[in-house]
Amino acid sequence: MQANEAALHVILGAGQIGSRLATLLRGRGLRVRQVRRSGASSGAELMVGDVRDHAFARRAMAGAVVVYDCMNPAYHRWPQELLAIAGGALHGAQHAGARLVALDCLYMYGRPSGPMREDSPLSPCSKKGELRVQLAELRLAADRSGAVPVAIGRASDFFGADLQQSMWSDRFMRRILAGKKGEAFGDPDLPHSFTYAGDVARGLMTLGAHEAAFGQVWHLPTPPAESTRALARRLGRALGVAGEVSGVPRWLVRTMGLASPMMREIVEMLYQFEMPYVLDDSKFRAAFGVAATPVEEAVAETAAWARQRFSAAA
Repeated sequence: MQANEAALHVILGAGQIGSRLATLLRGRGLRVRQVRRSGASSGAELMVGDVRDHAFARRAMAGAVVVYDCMNPAYHRWPQELLAIAGGALHGAQHAGARLVALDCLYMYGRPSGPMREDSPLSPCSKKGELRVQLAELRLAADRSGAVPVAIGRASDFFGADLQQSMWSDRFMRRILAGKKGEAFGDPDLPHSFTYAGDVARGLMTLGAHEAAFGQVWHLPTPPAESTRALARRLGRALGVAGEVSGVPRWLVRTMGLASPMMREIVEMLYQFEMPYVLDDSKFRAAFGVAATPVEEAVAETAAWARQRFSAAA
């Protein structure tokens, strides 16, 4: 048996992070199986189905050495799906005898009073934050019981190329390239941590490769926080445009929520953009010697993608 056949890595989810992670793992010569509810493969072995079906979860993760849970249902489906799909991931990983690396966010910390660390109090101020507390406990309890070794990697809001479920979507890129202002929630002049999407995938891969990572929560590599406006201007300079932003007021988000379930769910999360929102990644850097991609490099890569994407679409 060849080494890459023995080291099967299963990625649950093929979205913004799962697809990047698959590319990185394949680049290491590893066998990768991607699991998603629907759609086509992008080069990885593909299985289509719902991991809430435990029989399917066992088949999907059979033979895995590491399972990466990158699943994230739409906001308005979290109450019905979030814990159920995580439970399916744990079930499949346990049946396979695999370790599980789970992607997480920062909602469980609520309104921070300073930089968020892995040992910051869990004090959610939203329904989604409360669900994330339950989710973390579900995963860590599986690790404590010996059922599944679990490592949790938390990231802040994503920055980078082709991120349709983020502030830096195609709509944002088109607007600034057209000389218009991009749209940002809350106060764009407050410090806000953005985690480069490539670093999210690389961070999860790093956790999966180190046995010492399991049984712990980790903040994935994230550059020092700066304001949303400053980051947008960096991107603008790289694109040769102004890169200005304007804040979207709460009342407008509430109004949009009348027609959009997604926007309706965003309202309770606006606090993140109405106060300094800073992530501390020092634990990860100290343990693994891995730092975030320099902001200038991340911006240059994102700008290069935007120029190619939108010049081709023009």
